[in-house]
Amino acid sequence: MRDKSTKAADRVPGQTLITVPELAVGLADPDWRVLDCRFDLFDPAAGRRAWQRGHLPGALYADLERDLSAPATGPGGRHPLPAPASLVAQLGRWGIEAGTQVVAYDDCGGLIAGRAWWLLRWLGHERVAVLDGGLAAWQAAGLPLSTARSEPPAVRYRPRAPQGGAMPALDAEELARRLAEDRLLLVDVRSPERYQGREEPIDPRAGHVPGALNLPLAGNLDGDGRFLPAATLRERYAPLLARASGRALAVMCGSGVSACQALIAMELAGLPAPMLYAGSWSDWISDPSRPVACGDA
Repeated sequence: MRDKSTKAADRVPGQTLITVPELAVGLADPDWRVLDCRFDLFDPAAGRRAWQRGHLPGALYADLERDLSAPATGPGGRHPLPAPASLVAQLGRWGIEAGTQVVAYDDCGGLIAGRAWWLLRWLGHERVAVLDGGLAAWQAAGLPLSTARSEPPAVRYRPRAPQGGAMPALDAEELARRLAEDRLLLVDVRSPERYQGREEPIDPRAGHVPGALNLPLAGNLDGDGRFLPAATLRERYAPLLARASGRALAVMCGSGVSACQALIAMELAGLPAPMLYAGSWSDWISDPSRPVACGDA
């Protein structure tokens, strides 16, 4: 059974996480927008097909590669961060304004919805949350899906703050410099098998950035795919701050997408937001001169 005593005390309503009952009520508010972020790395069209078959009422489809990333044509790994101007334009097309409450969901424990959450926070948008438990939690509550296409009127989105204020990012050059100067603790949240280089199902090289620690994402959720209580997440992540010992903290994954789920967990735990190595492993290995380690740290 989940510990309900911490569910509201450690978060701000409208930010970070939102429950199914909260969303069910909020859908009646015309100032709310819901983003369906389902995506399959091995079948990029699958998420949109799933959205067409049925989605939360009023949900708009947010495509990881078309809407939440820039084209992978240069540095930045498989899912480069979108240019701020492109992201701002897309938010406007979705009818999102600076005061709009945005809720993102997926069907994989927040691994893709977290990217939408992080991007909006990166722009300075505060009223954005991920649906705890995602699509499965909505359906488990017996709530309906819809096949109707919502078309909110386009608006002009005006960011309230420069990008990076609440959610800082760094690139490979800065990462390498900080690691060389011992000014950074890097945490790799991929599975142990990928971190150790024993398997690599997506990228052309296996292993990890030398010096990175491994703390897999799988430990953030309970058996129902919901985030663990804040106190439990604090126990999991607080030792990283002690180990950092005054150094900055950065998080990475395969392409800078699923690591955002760890940033949600750390925010729920009440810890300062670490930096995101936005290109992550797929960016690091794009330069063959960069070193690669295998095995444990």
